[in-house]
This record gives sequence, structure tokens and C-alpha cells, in this order.
Amino acid sequence: MSGRTHARACPERTCVGCRERAAKIELLRTVVIEDTCVPDPRGTLPGRGAYVHPVPACVDLAVRRRAFPRALRVPGPLDVKALRQYVEQTEGCRQRLAEQAAP
Repeated sequence: MSGRTHARACPERTCVGCRERAAKIELLRTVVIEDTCVPDPRGTLPGRGAYVHPVPACVDLAVRRRAFPRALRVPGPLDVKALRQYVEQTEGCRQRLAEQAAP
């Protein structure tokens, strides 16, 4: 072996809710559109992004800590209804898939 093949590094990001580092693919990117914090699951929307675990606990913690406006560098509070709705939907789908796979 020549040693030329290297395992590709997996990019890491920090969750703005729990402040834990995780692989980028495990986190949900969020962006601001007109004073609303919206999910960007494909990671293609323009603008500054903040990453959060796609679980309600981390979203609630980020809101309580006022982390979204700080990370996204916008003044004032942001509306996170769309983000919460997306996270709750994906969490529900994840739980249903786990229940179907268990039996």
C-alpha cells in the first residue's frame, strides 16, 4: 500500500441548542427568511445557516438560550413555528418507522 488513500474527513458542526458537536449530516440547517427561522434540510438555501439536532428538545433549548438570532446574526427574536412544525413531523415519522421495524 502506498498510503495515498485517506478516509475523507466528515465535516462537523455544533448544535446551537445543546452545543454538542456532531456530523453535519446528523444536524438540521436553519436559515432566516423574513424574520422567520426556517428549516433547510437540503442545505441549499442562501444565507447564513445555524445547525440544530432535529429533535424538539434541542430546538426548545436553542429558543430559550436565544441562540438562533445570535448564530444567524439578526437583531430581535425570530419566529420558529415553521422549524418546530418540521421537527415534530420528522420526529413523528422517525418514531413510526422505529415502531414498524421493532416487531
